Amino acid sequence: MKYINLKIMLKYLPLLLICVSYACSGTTNDDGDKRIVRVETVYGNMDIMLFNETPLHRDNFIKLIEDGFYEDLLFHRVIDNFMIQGGDPVSRNATGDTQPGSGGPGYTIPAEIHDHLYHRKGALAAARLGDNVNPDRESSGSQFYIVHGSLFTDQQLDEMEQRIQAMEEHEFTSRNFRRLEKEYLDRDEVPDYAAIASRIEELGNEYYSSGNHFKFSDEMRESYTTVGGAPHLDGSYTVFGQVIEGFEVIDKIASVETNSAARPREDIKMNIRVIR
Repeated sequence: MKYINLKIMLKYLPLLLICVSYACSGTTNDDGDKRIVRVETVYGNMDIMLFNETPLHRDNFIKLIEDGFYEDLLFHRVIDNFMIQGGDPVSRNATGDTQPGSGGPGYTIPAEIHDHLYHRKGALAAARLGDNVNPDRESSGSQFYIVHGSLFTDQQLDEMEQRIQAMEEHEFTSRNFRRLEKEYLDRDEVPDYAAIASRIEELGNEYYSSGNHFKFSDEMRESYTTVGGAPHLDGSYTVFGQVIEGFEVIDKIASVETNSAARPREDIKMNIRVIR
């Protein structure tokens, strides 16, 4: 079995963070009432189940599909053992010497991140701008990626879990610092940063003592060690669907030759339609 090199995988994380300028699984629910869409490509079709737990992303995706938004768009960024990405309207008429990735419909979608919707192989997720300019982790209105991924060991997952928890704590601290500082400024007072730090520590102890730290569940660990995925993205991006048929199409697209910017040298067009 092929296991991913952790350093190599983490190297590609910024590619998703900068992929759009319009601010980027499993589930235990019954599948009978879930919408299904079909992504048609020259390499075959992928059927994707959309999650009801992410209604804003689900409904937006369906609306764009029904409006013909995705017709003849490209998978403009492809990284083997990681993901295949598309949904930029600029890619429809992009010449071979341009790199799509900055386009969108002109709006973003509020994050709908759930721990039980994770980045296993075939996960459909929304691209987005990075946390430094997008602290609320709002999704692109149209760009998405489908996870190709690779296998991970339990030791790698342990290390990644600790890294995600550290990022989680940093985001928690930054968010509460901004909020508490603003409260002082709104009262035209000089911020008491010692008091702010003490309050953040209290809030953190209360929050994390309630079991809110990110953890890979047994189901997630089983998936990542046997099926594969991109676990380092968990908790940071909205996963709103899962491929249920056509996994071989992901493999074929992920293996195509690309340029230095990860754009396939031969255009891979998509058409998407709702089938249920």
